[in-house]
Amino acid sequence: MAPHTEQLTRPAVQLRGLTRSFEGRTVLDGIDLDLPAGQFTALLGHSGSGKSTLLRAIAGLDHKVVGSGQLTAPEKVSVVFQDSRLLPWRRVLDNVLLGLDGKDAEQKGRAALAEVGLAGRERAWPSELSGGEAQRAALARSLVREPELLLADEPFGALDALTRIKMHALLQELWRRHQPSVLLVTHDVDEAIVLAERVLVLDAGGVALDLAIERGAAARGEYRERLLAALGVTEGLE
Repeated sequence: MAPHTEQLTRPAVQLRGLTRSFEGRTVLDGIDLDLPAGQFTALLGHSGSGKSTLLRAIAGLDHKVVGSGQLTAPEKVSVVFQDSRLLPWRRVLDNVLLGLDGKDAEQKGRAALAEVGLAGRERAWPSELSGGEAQRAALARSLVREPELLLADEPFGALDALTRIKMHALLQELWRRHQPSVLLVTHDVDEAIVLAERVLVLDAGGVALDLAIERGAAARGEYRERLLAALGVTEGLE
């Protein structure tokens, strides 16, 4: 059982009738959704289904988009993107501390880097980091702000398979330790099953499937089949 189970009675995010449109095309069409505090949720869907649109709406980053509906989210929200978005002219620790102040900010930044396995790399330039290390730094930058909600938009999409596996383990460990709510956007069905407690599939502007994930390998094949079917991928399934 996850250590934060008692949190799940209160929502971190509430959407009621959320609609978002681009150039006359409705991408999100009246979505009603609750994301409980402390829950790790993965979001699947075809390209253009609205995954990133939903994430950006929750993050408050879609000010120029036509939309309606009600949305509530925590004040302390951090976002991790597929690109680490480290500033190349700032050293790693300075990137982690970007926008933070206070006498203990540097101490928190160093602790966050140590937590993601980058102790000793504080003075490195972003160009000196591997792809996996850059994403670790991006995670440290998000976690040092102690978010109640962590939004991750395909953060491992550009990494090789072995690095992805390591990053999966790191993200789960950090989630268990810090207990934020997590919403992970991914194209990878297996990644969603491995990481999340709940998987949502977006299609035709709404939630086509809302699937609770129980730990254990026995049900993994069934979850995979249901998610692929919801995505319209059925060929080759047994």
